[in-house]
Amino acid sequence: MELMELSALALAEKIKAGEVSAQEAVKAALAQIEQAEGEIHAYVTVDVEGALKKAAAVQKKIEAGELTGPLAGVPAAIKDNMCTRGVRTTCSSRILENFVPPYTASAVERLEQAGVILLGKTNMDEFAMGSTTETSAYGITRNPWNREHVPGGSSGGSCAAVAAKECFFALGSDTGGSIRQPSSFCGVTGIKPTYGTVSRYGLIAYGSSLDQIGPIGKNVSDCAAVLEAISCYDAKDSTSIRRSDCDFTSALSDDVKGMRIGIPRDYLGEGLNQEVKDAVLAAAQVLQEAGAVVEEFDLGMVEYAIPAYYTIASAEASSNLARFDGVKYGYRTSESEGLHQMYKKTRSEGFGAEVKRRIMLGSFVLSSGYYDAYYLKALRTKALIKKAFDKAFASYDVILGPAAPTTAPRIGESLSDPLKMYLGDIYTISANLAGIPGMSVPCGFDGNGLPIGLQLLGDCFKEKNIIRAAYAFEQRFKAGGAATRTAAGKAVE
Repeated sequence: MELMELSALALAEKIKAGEVSAQEAVKAALAQIEQAEGEIHAYVTVDVEGALKKAAAVQKKIEAGELTGPLAGVPAAIKDNMCTRGVRTTCSSRILENFVPPYTASAVERLEQAGVILLGKTNMDEFAMGSTTETSAYGITRNPWNREHVPGGSSGGSCAAVAAKECFFALGSDTGGSIRQPSSFCGVTGIKPTYGTVSRYGLIAYGSSLDQIGPIGKNVSDCAAVLEAISCYDAKDSTSIRRSDCDFTSALSDDVKGMRIGIPRDYLGEGLNQEVKDAVLAAAQVLQEAGAVVEEFDLGMVEYAIPAYYTIASAEASSNLARFDGVKYGYRTSESEGLHQMYKKTRSEGFGAEVKRRIMLGSFVLSSGYYDAYYLKALRTKALIKKAFDKAFASYDVILGPAAPTTAPRIGESLSDPLKMYLGDIYTISANLAGIPGMSVPCGFDGNGLPIGLQLLGDCFKEKNIIRAAYAFEQRFKAGGAATRTAAGKAVE
């Protein structure tokens, strides 16, 4: 079997057994990157020298018995909004095009301590603002399943890299669905954990009360193992939570007998593509046949999620992005007269259109005349959405639905209508507002051969419930078909 076909856990087992070396794994990943990047453009930066050097050091530690974890020696990619010491970190924005951080994000540090080898930084929507990875200052990323379609966003580069087998897993960040939606579009698995589970230290902020780092992998097992590796309390992040139940791989059981699964009727109405709906309901049927209790219910508050989210996220973005002024680091305009003109020209030239749009929207809703009318109202709506989920989880262990209303749109379709792009996040946004965990797992294909993702949501700190349900579905879904399609267009028996 070709090395890049292996899952992260399977590769680590082979490295531990001495069948493959960490250097061989890195060389295989770099060869695939060289072959695929011309069409896919999943990466902003590929650290060839650094990856090979780290692989040699990791291999020595594995052979000495110093690194024995389940991910030791595995090459991975990191979304380009997580700081990496000595490696360029741009947020796919011109304003940070030459920024090389002096420190590494806590989540990335945790992976390095586990023996994971960093291949490079993946492309994204600029400052994570977008749903298609088309707002990047360094060019668009294409969907490996069909090059004329987007990979989703904002973690589109990470999801495309996993789908195109340019890494064994990747880290992404999720502010309003930015892991789950592109995972759905690219036919991979992604988890957004409960807010506070993974440290945000070193993650360049978009919406601080919503952002959360999570794993993207080839299957549920890989994602559970990576999430276990990066979850911890971090004193450097004031929103970090102490948890003693981060043994997520213990939830990899295909037994869902008696598990109560609810499907919100609100998620199955107008705007949902029929093929997506059929695939999601078929997935629910698979879990029901496995012994889960599945029923529809009314969740409520769904229609208010998008206006509340974009009000809060834009407000926080306008505040967070004020630091990029050309004074301390990053891009600075070459010609200006006086400090204020330098600020204006630097930010005008450094930020893209979508980022400017959200900064202006955020500044507007935070202004003295509109703070109460918009921002405070959005915060109250956020609290009501959390109450609606609390009520739902009193009756159900897991909430099941689509990750996105459609499969991946064609390149250029979404940017022409920003409002339509915002509405595409309707099923994912609520989880960020409520701070609950969610994940996307592949559940089929549409008539054009594009992947469809199933979304599973759990109550706060109940990642194990969604991992268990996803794993049970995945095992049966794989067993149910004679062949599984891959992004390369081949059938794998």
